Amino acid sequence: MPVERDTVTFVCTGNTCRSPMAEAVLRAALAKRAGGLEKLKVASFGLAAHPGDPASPNSVKTMQRIGQDLKSHRSRLLTQADLDRSIVVFGMTESHLAALRQRFDALPEHVLLLRDVLPEGADRNIPDPFGGGYRDYEECRDSMVEAIPALLAYLKHHFIRP
Repeated sequence: MPVERDTVTFVCTGNTCRSPMAEAVLRAALAKRAGGLEKLKVASFGLAAHPGDPASPNSVKTMQRIGQDLKSHRSRLLTQADLDRSIVVFGMTESHLAALRQRFDALPEHVLLLRDVLPEGADRNIPDPFGGGYRDYEECRDSMVEAIPALLAYLKHHFIRP
């Protein structure tokens, strides 16, 4: 019996910076203006995560500035079962998408970069802020926030049945 695909999945390297921030930003957007996407679940994972690691201190701090709490986040390593529940997977860089294609046998139909939903000309990759200063984390968060309206439109277009 196939598993129901109902999850928007974000993937980065360690699941302590980018993907948990993206997860929190999308959750907040769905809570405010889901518009038919209310049943979607949101999750984040790492391709090289050490399960149970907390979100990085600068990720926690930068998300607190916009009213999101990452203090309880614990990193998780992506599995095939997680992909089997995903309607779409958003990576942060091309290397994440390449690793997904190399490591897993079955991917959802929709696998793309988080910023692929933006118009042509926008930078597609979200660089890893890990080890950088607080400003690097703010820029990372802001690049995700910028994409949220287009990401919601993408989800509505592809996953809401008329």
